[in-house]
Amino acid sequence: MNLTNIVLIGFMGSGKSTLSKTLYQQSKRLILDSDNIIQNNENLSINEIFATKGEQYFRNLEKEFCQFCSLNIQNCIIATGGGMPSVCDVKTMGKVFYLELEFEELLKRLNPQELAKRPLFSDTNKAYKLYLERKDIYTKSAHITLDATKSLANLSKTILSSL
Repeated sequence: MNLTNIVLIGFMGSGKSTLSKTLYQQSKRLILDSDNIIQNNENLSINEIFATKGEQYFRNLEKEFCQFCSLNIQNCIIATGGGMPSVCDVKTMGKVFYLELEFEELLKRLNPQELAKRPLFSDTNKAYKLYLERKDIYTKSAHITLDATKSLANLSKTILSSL
C-alpha cells in the first residue's frame, strides 16, 4: 500500500474539493480540506477570518496546517487552499498535483454564491492579477500538472496510477 498523500493545488475554483471526493470514492483515503479544517477550527468562515483577523493570520493558519500534515499525515487526500503553495512547501505533504485551468473557465465554474464566499474574488481584475502571480508558483510546487478540464474520472485515474 502506498502511504503517500495526494496533495491537490490550484487556483480557487479549479476543482480541488470536488476531485478529492472522487478520489475518496476510488481510493477510500480520508480527505483533509485545509479551508474546511481552518474554518472549523476557527469557528469562522474564511471571509470572517479575513475581515476580523486579516489575511496574514489566515496564511499563518495555512502554514500550521501544512507543517502538521507534513509531520503527521499519511495516505490521505489533501485539498489545499488556493494560496497555500505561496506560504509553504506543499511538496513536504506528499505528491502534489496542480489542477491547471484558464481564468475564464474558473469564472464559469464559480456561481455568484461561490464568488461571494471567496474574499480574494471580490474584484475580478485583482483576482486575475493574483491568478497570473500564482500560476508560476503552482507549476513549481507540483510534481504533476493536470488539465483540470478533463473529467473527474480521468483526473482521478491519472492521479491514482501515478502513485
